[in-house]
Amino acid sequence: MNLDSFKNKKILYISIKTFNYELEIANKLRELGAKVDYFDERPSNSVLTKGIIRLKRSFIQKKIDTYYKSILKKIEGEKYDFFFLVKGEAIPSFFLAKLKLLQKNCSFIYYTWDSFENNPNAFSILHFFDKKLTFDPLDAESFKLEFRPLFYIDKYEKMKNVKKSKYKMLFLGTAHSDRYRISNDVVNWCKKHDFSTFTYYYMQSKLVYFLKSKFDASFKDFDYKKLNFKSLSIDEIIKYYEDSSIILDINHPNQRGLTMRTFEALGAGKKIITTNKEIKKYSFYNSNNIFVIDRENIELEKAFFESNFNPINEVMLSEMSIRGWIKSVFIQNDSNYWLNK
Repeated sequence: MNLDSFKNKKILYISIKTFNYELEIANKLRELGAKVDYFDERPSNSVLTKGIIRLKRSFIQKKIDTYYKSILKKIEGEKYDFFFLVKGEAIPSFFLAKLKLLQKNCSFIYYTWDSFENNPNAFSILHFFDKKLTFDPLDAESFKLEFRPLFYIDKYEKMKNVKKSKYKMLFLGTAHSDRYRISNDVVNWCKKHDFSTFTYYYMQSKLVYFLKSKFDASFKDFDYKKLNFKSLSIDEIIKYYEDSSIILDINHPNQRGLTMRTFEALGAGKKIITTNKEIKKYSFYNSNNIFVIDRENIELEKAFFESNFNPINEVMLSEMSIRGWIKSVFIQNDSNYWLNK
């Protein structure tokens, strides 16, 4: 099977909503010829519901079960070639068991862009799946899963090379953990060396900020005026990338897998500064394009800011794209492609 073989394949796709990446995946599968029925993994995306699912899912289990029974009703009589689940933080076992009975000729595929440490429910449902993949190399090794990093969507590769950037360094991201402290330190270093910067800190709501400011020590010094409660669209992000030379990537302290930002930056031909030291193990690592900082002791080099991006070869770029990701997830195992041995 190759990418051309998706024509007329029927896919039941369930995923959490994550900055519209779930829709990008669904649309790419449709572009390849598949017929896709997409459902949100959560019964609601309210701040309260998302918080309860992560902290104490049993409090709303009845609501979750009712939601999944409604999905079974909606797909009644359909026959799927693939069932594709991304993350698996809310989906109940009874739904997967019933789906297995109803879809006997369907291939069950699981992918996660979170660690099992942060999402223990996922580990409890793995036995339902024929193919299991993770973006986390340690989880892949520990739990015998296929390893497949994330991707960039087509719009990043199509980005025009801007000769003169408005900003030398750009940070866009959700406000969490130590991101403000680290980005602030980088911004201050840039100011001392006359490098222009732009930062955009997204916060899901004022309620989330209020709770974090009360219970999360990392928010003690956060400047409320710098917070934005509107999520940027992909087109808005693209525009900021076009105006920038270097992208700052600050992974969550508990996250080992590489962020989507990593692939978007490299796919767009942008240099990247990252706190994720694991990136040095990847086959596309190039110290000219990627600068790793210690989140507790930030040291930067002026030469990195003044040198140009080294183009990545076309084969690697293709593998890093959303098409390459879909090929890995649905068709082939390329676990050994990504890490230097």
